[in-house]
Amino acid sequence: MAAGSEATTPVILATGAEGEEGEHVKPFMPEKAKEIIMSLQQPAIFCNMVFDWPARHWDAKYLSEVLHGKRIRFRMGMKSMSTVPQFETTCSYVEATLEEFLTWNCDQSSISGPFRDYDHSKFWAYADYKYFVSLFEDKTGIFQDVKWSDFGFPGRNGQESTLWIGSLGAHTPCHLDSYGCNLVFQVQGRKRWHLFPPEDTPFLYPTRIPYEESSVFSKINVVNPDLKRFPQFQKAQRHMVTLSPGQVLFVPRHWWHYVESIDPVTVSINSWIELEEDHLARVEEAITRMLVCALKTAENPQNTRAWLNPTEVEETSHAVNCCYLNAAVSAFFDHCRTSKVVEIQALRTDGEHMKKEELNVYNHMEVGQTGSQNLTTGTGKPEAASPFGPDLLPVAQRSEEPPSERGGIFGSDGKDFVDKDGEHFGKLHCAKRQQIMNNSEKAIKEQIASNATTAPSQTFISTDDLLDCLVNPQVTRIVAQLLIQGRSL
Repeated sequence: MAAGSEATTPVILATGAEGEEGEHVKPFMPEKAKEIIMSLQQPAIFCNMVFDWPARHWDAKYLSEVLHGKRIRFRMGMKSMSTVPQFETTCSYVEATLEEFLTWNCDQSSISGPFRDYDHSKFWAYADYKYFVSLFEDKTGIFQDVKWSDFGFPGRNGQESTLWIGSLGAHTPCHLDSYGCNLVFQVQGRKRWHLFPPEDTPFLYPTRIPYEESSVFSKINVVNPDLKRFPQFQKAQRHMVTLSPGQVLFVPRHWWHYVESIDPVTVSINSWIELEEDHLARVEEAITRMLVCALKTAENPQNTRAWLNPTEVEETSHAVNCCYLNAAVSAFFDHCRTSKVVEIQALRTDGEHMKKEELNVYNHMEVGQTGSQNLTTGTGKPEAASPFGPDLLPVAQRSEEPPSERGGIFGSDGKDFVDKDGEHFGKLHCAKRQQIMNNSEKAIKEQIASNATTAPSQTFISTDDLLDCLVNPQVTRIVAQLLIQGRSL
């Protein structure tokens, strides 16, 4: 791929449209915004939707005053050009206040400060995965400053949100989220998002190590890829956007994303929106958790740091994971009993279907580009009218090579990207459990308590039940094919 040049665009102001009487009017009513979010299969930017949110004033200086000297955890990463992703397991961590972070970020750190071992010119800092409910535990009134209800989700506010504060170069490794879709409100500074559609999954070389519940990582550093080791990545359809303050990015389900801060200080707020498909995904995640933890703890029980993401703080014993799996399965069946929409096809187990899937594994790994030009909806039905306009901007696919970390994050002027028509098209990760899996976690605890005094019910899934499925000849054949393909890289 050839390196592409950036083009400048007019600045988009997120100040709200004015009505006939001069009052600010939001371009989408909550019902319409939710309709767009639930139907759109392409990333897009909402403009002029948050101009009246009190949280629009939440810059790092203001937050440092609100948090009042509270120490939070910063992830420290290197400003480097490595082709290997900087996973959380390879980073170091610092406990510091936001005031200390801002002092260090101005390159005024003293030898006595918590950042004393980190040269500001060589390191970035990221306070990521900070849930409001734990960060502002004694200031719950602040939850109302975030109004996701404007996007059609009544009652959703800061209580179901996560805060991100980073310095220049701070980033998350490329990954997809197993659950939900994502809304990201940019408060301070700009972030550049690199996104890839779900059909590009084979080209992103997915991995579950390091393990984090509901996050599938890519083995590739997408801003500095090793194309000799990962040649299929050249087929990936990169979409890029620079998210500016006052804008809200919508990330559809299973879109891969890598996010990098391109200003000295960035502040973002996000919320994951639950979807119908999450019920089955939780069962798949529970199976993955049980397998990864069983194999890795058997390998070396003392060395969890090498494979378990620091965001995973729960106990990883086999008994807990077994209850975790049973809770997910129980929740799935409870949903099926109460929902009129049941995805029967997701549970098909007839031999003909399994054989067809098995034979298609290799072809799936080698699939070419599938043409993501018509990604407006996932139904395959033509839309009566495009939802895009001056206040809803699609994220454009970028055909040329993106800037490297040196030329993009650290050497760029940060100008936004444009498509061929000159329209502005200016990309996320976290511990999703807190708001998405509250019910499942409650069920896990109840099951642990009941298991201590009663025998398992007939519906209880045992380790043998799981193994019986995993060592099914059809499954092991697929696994063997994947292992062989992996070693042929």
